[in-house]
Amino acid sequence: MKGMGLVELKARYYELQKKHGLHSFDEMNKDFYIEKIYEIETDILIREVRRMVGDRLANYMRFLESLLNPVNVPMFVFSIIKTISQEEKNKLSEVYKKLIRNEIMFLELDLEVNEAKEAQFIKDSFELWQETKKELGGIFEKAKKNFGGKAEENSKGYFG
Repeated sequence: MKGMGLVELKARYYELQKKHGLHSFDEMNKDFYIEKIYEIETDILIREVRRMVGDRLANYMRFLESLLNPVNVPMFVFSIIKTISQEEKNKLSEVYKKLIRNEIMFLELDLEVNEAKEAQFIKDSFELWQETKKELGGIFEKAKKNFGGKAEENSKGYFG
């Protein structure tokens, strides 16, 4: 399948940016890897941008869900959970709720193409991601510092 190429993608994105007040290509690419869209042949570029944005946020929504409700999760998730205070869990729960609302809007936009609504979703999601990555950054820093600590060393698994 022939895509549009990166130069054409940037030109088409710039037109959308001017029309809808979107963030720059570089800002969007840094956080949402939208340059990957160049491989896709599409008449509705804004939908593909929305999908890249929505997919990124959905991945983190699922990760937060595994921290808040750890059922059948990889072992490393438990080591992160041990480092999170109740206050941090409450913050993560609020972030999770925002990501859920965002996911519902994402799914709703799949029902009908509406360029203005797609653009608003992208702008709102960009702002949500800026907040979300700050919250997650603190959690990850704490988990890295505490990983391999006493709780990890003393735990013994049962393989019987």
